[in-house]
Amino acid sequence: MPTKTLQIPTADGQADGFAAFPDRGEQHPGVLMYADGFGIRPVLREMARELAGHGYYVLVPNLFYRHGPAPVIELPEHIGEEVRPAIFAQLMPLIEAHTADRVLSDADAYVRFLTAQPEVGAGPVAVTGYCIGGLLAMRTAAAHPGRVAAVAAFHGPVGADGPGLFSKLTAQVHLGHAEGDMTPKSFGELNQALDAAGVSYTSEIYPGTIHGFTMSDTDSFSASGLKRHWDNLLPLLDRTLGNSF
Repeated sequence: MPTKTLQIPTADGQADGFAAFPDRGEQHPGVLMYADGFGIRPVLREMARELAGHGYYVLVPNLFYRHGPAPVIELPEHIGEEVRPAIFAQLMPLIEAHTADRVLSDADAYVRFLTAQPEVGAGPVAVTGYCIGGLLAMRTAAAHPGRVAAVAAFHGPVGADGPGLFSKLTAQVHLGHAEGDMTPKSFGELNQALDAAGVSYTSEIYPGTIHGFTMSDTDSFSASGLKRHWDNLLPLLDRTLGNSF
């Protein structure tokens, strides 16, 4: 899959990022992909290329561009449990500085940029995200009900904003939860809130998974969890974006 490095104009400057897309000349549905807290790195590029191979233009922005180009912090090839505390000590100030106002301002810029690309068709777009990116995906979909037809979030804190966020959603939703992140009580309460808001959704706990299960460069990785992620994400996108690739 072709990829290219991009500079995305935002209210606060230029966000670096990259796009992956089919090597055919025609237009394709657009997908905005939010990374997890570790940010853009080889595993995210690989996932974006995989998704692009199914007929999508995939835009992956550097969430923390205000602090420098990706990678904002130095990451090892494999993020094992022994290095996670030191990495998170560097990441948490960046995550905390990424306020809700900044998230929404950036989301406006990312959706505007994505839909303006010549390789992207005129129809609706989708948003997907991982870990903290899952929450950002939900916020983006809620803020752009006329443009975002589908949103998927994996091992993300999607209930952090409460039911007020759900009431703004018009997109079809898939939530893939890590078993280690959810109790039966919290899972039930989340689904009840989605039901009460009238959201069209699927919400699943992926068996035997822990937080971060989609990321193959971490100790949390689950091959079966990643496969289940694709098995849910691809039909959602095909159904809502009318992909005929």
